[in-house]
Amino acid sequence: MAGELTPRAVRRIIRQAGLRCAARGHRLSETLVAFMVKAVVLDPRNDYNMDEILTENDMQDLIQLCVTRLLDTTNPSLSTIKMQVYFDMNYANRDELVSEKERVLEGKMAPVVRAITESGPHAEEEMENVYQKIVTYALLRSGLGSPTDIEAIREVTAALQSVFPQTEMIIFISLSKKDKEQQLKDLAMLVTGIRLYNKECQKGGSGIDDLPNILHKAIPSTTRTLDERLNSCQLLAHRYTALLESMQEDPHRHSQLSTFKFKEALFSVRQYEAFLCILQSNAITSAQEVESLDVKFKAAMMALKNTVQDKISIESKEVFPLFMELSKLWTGYQNELLLLSFLTNMADNLQQFLEIHTQLFSEEMLTSLLEGVAVKSDEERIKETMGTRVNVSDFKNQEWFFPETTDNFDQLLIQYHGFCAHSIGVKGITLPGNPAIGILKHKEKYYVFSSKEAAYIFAQDPDKFIQLNVEKAKEYSELIQLLELHHQFEYLVLHTQTRNATKGLMKRPPKCDSGTQTDTHILPPTIVRSYEWNEWELRRKAIKLANLRRKLTHGMQTNLSHMRRENCTQVYLPKDAGTQTKHDSSSNVPKPQIFLKGLRGGSSATTHMVTVDLTRPLDET
Repeated sequence: MAGELTPRAVRRIIRQAGLRCAARGHRLSETLVAFMVKAVVLDPRNDYNMDEILTENDMQDLIQLCVTRLLDTTNPSLSTIKMQVYFDMNYANRDELVSEKERVLEGKMAPVVRAITESGPHAEEEMENVYQKIVTYALLRSGLGSPTDIEAIREVTAALQSVFPQTEMIIFISLSKKDKEQQLKDLAMLVTGIRLYNKECQKGGSGIDDLPNILHKAIPSTTRTLDERLNSCQLLAHRYTALLESMQEDPHRHSQLSTFKFKEALFSVRQYEAFLCILQSNAITSAQEVESLDVKFKAAMMALKNTVQDKISIESKEVFPLFMELSKLWTGYQNELLLLSFLTNMADNLQQFLEIHTQLFSEEMLTSLLEGVAVKSDEERIKETMGTRVNVSDFKNQEWFFPETTDNFDQLLIQYHGFCAHSIGVKGITLPGNPAIGILKHKEKYYVFSSKEAAYIFAQDPDKFIQLNVEKAKEYSELIQLLELHHQFEYLVLHTQTRNATKGLMKRPPKCDSGTQTDTHILPPTIVRSYEWNEWELRRKAIKLANLRRKLTHGMQTNLSHMRRENCTQVYLPKDAGTQTKHDSSSNVPKPQIFLKGLRGGSSATTHMVTVDLTRPLDET
């Protein structure tokens, strides 16, 4: 059975490849298998054409190639692809995490909310049961304590009774379902704020963790762990880069080390470095957010203390907003703790994809291979080229950008994740680009280079080197995500990247919101309030003015005008009226009767026909 690589055929190949891997004890995700299938098809070394018709043997060979690559645990390329798939499937930004947490919380609270809002208690015992459910809801919604903690339940009950006594249950029951749900959320926030205030005053706080203190200890620990792992993977990247450069400079050394997969290893640690940088950026943002929450929380607590002081009774409009503000800030602490836990788990799980490097390249082996080879860090490479820059006068039809002459220079979207645009396709190495040399703008895209010579060579024919980079990405499919070449390989983009392009792996071009505003009415308004545009409204007013049928005319008479006034009255005269009834009539016409004689013929040769009209006259009917 032959066929083209249609989506249906690709799905079949993916399914069979996944089944073969599972039969050998490796259960792989469908996303990973799909990525590998398309990567094998893309690789020019396999000589597959998307437009050609494949025979059944070709498809079986393709499936076997995919299975071989998926089960090759000694290839760093497979670990890199697995790492990319894992990060793509599991990473979420701050907003996504918070919304997912809220969605999960709403799902957990849904049964309790339904039990409260859909019940219509009338007896006192039933109302008391619903009130206890409201207490449980306030405790679970806040996340401050366990429902099995008696002391926490007492604190929640006391706080709820202070803002929502049980006598108000009658009013609560009469509300609509939507209003009930909103009031439940408000009550939970008020109870949370009261409990936090009582904890600050050392009058309660059972089951409430000291989240600010926990975060102040956890954030430095997380950032320190990320920094250590980032430094170690960068050191590996510098070593692999030095070995690859030495192989290109010395042909004998190239033949000696060609069996080692240093390129795949370099791409793997560079991808790991990129993911760690994303997690590190989130950790720094979290630390800044916690500092802001600390300031706001202390200010809100101080304002609440100044408002309450030692007063016996306080108006609700004064303290309720402060309690709710405390609750919102505490929710912010909970969100930051969730984010920090997520970042820690992501970093720990990414670490497993780097284990293959210790298996393939031990420390002793790398040390021996690097004898006599200078290992340069990215910072040292950039520092070496800081004094050189492109001469713009050497290029007539190309545009260059420099830090000191370009506004928002740091916001330019550099291609290839900031790596040198020349070294990728030519050398197969990811060298850090130095923007100070000059950023080339070509077809609305920006490119950086590791040296002035590389910039000049690339600028002579940018399209040629861009195509070389694309071909290199086809050979090493992990480069598609590392170098952010999704626009070149849209059909190979992982499915969650197409769903959400704001995860940092696929950067959108920067956009800016702008607007203008003009005065609606330049002149002062001259509105005539008595104006009516509606014709029927004018008629109504006219009828109202002319309705004199039920009005009385009053008059008075003096001695001088006595017997001099003409009096008249007016009455409505009777009106002739008549009716008409229905008149039935009919007519009947005579039935025509005509007799024809002689149709059958006679003794003579000719036929003589006689017509006799027997129809009765009209006046006889």
